[in-house]
Amino acid sequence: MTHDLHVHRFGPPGPIRILAIHGLTGHGRRWRALSENHLPEFAMAAPDLIGHGRSSWSAPWTIDANVAALATLLENDADGPVLVVGHSFGGAIALNLAARYPDLVSGLVLLDPAIGLDGQWMREIADSMLSSPDYPDRDEARTEKFSGSWADVDPADLDEDLDEHLIELPNGRFGWRICVPAMMSYWSELARDIVLPRTGTPTTLVRAQWTDPPYVSPELLDGLAGRLGDDFTVVDFACQHMVPHAKPEETAKVIRDLLEP
Repeated sequence: MTHDLHVHRFGPPGPIRILAIHGLTGHGRRWRALSENHLPEFAMAAPDLIGHGRSSWSAPWTIDANVAALATLLENDADGPVLVVGHSFGGAIALNLAARYPDLVSGLVLLDPAIGLDGQWMREIADSMLSSPDYPDRDEARTEKFSGSWADVDPADLDEDLDEHLIELPNGRFGWRICVPAMMSYWSELARDIVLPRTGTPTTLVRAQWTDPPYVSPELLDGLAGRLGDDFTVVDFACQHMVPHAKPEETAKVIRDLLEP
């Protein structure tokens, strides 16, 4: 099945230089500020993943389906391999994209990537989301974000995210512009085995030091180091999980260093 992706484009017109992949329950417009304020000279494509935002909500809801859709996007809109930037669940998709379609990927920036996670932990997160998928009003949604992983993000960025992504539901409550059944499937996908990119793929992994419990596992670090050697770099940022929002300038530097070696 072919999924239609809604793609946010930033920077100058022309072939894609950066593919930016958001995290689970997110959307592609989250990359706007990073692109416009810190990387304006690079053409960036930031799709809504399947089941997210304005993209197709049709099943299957898998990493593989997203990888296939992103490969089609790059084949159509890039004129060569691109730098792939993935945050959280987007990091898992970026790794799978690089493993399956290595000729489309010039390098990877993995921002607190979530891959190969504990299955029981994922079940607990999915249970929690399924039992409470929405909010009585915008204020409660904002409070939940700001008291959690968005605690160190500029409040104006959080409000922009709410404007784009929080919608009124048919029952009068408010929820994210996402397909909840798809989210259930994706929490399971995060427990899939770690995959690694092709040898020689320049890769920088940014670890958010305040993420607790951490998403970045020793197994992922050891696997990347063993596969990539000197082409692998780990950088620690003192922030919560929303790395590109909490540390936009530092994130842009990591990206720029792989685009302009």
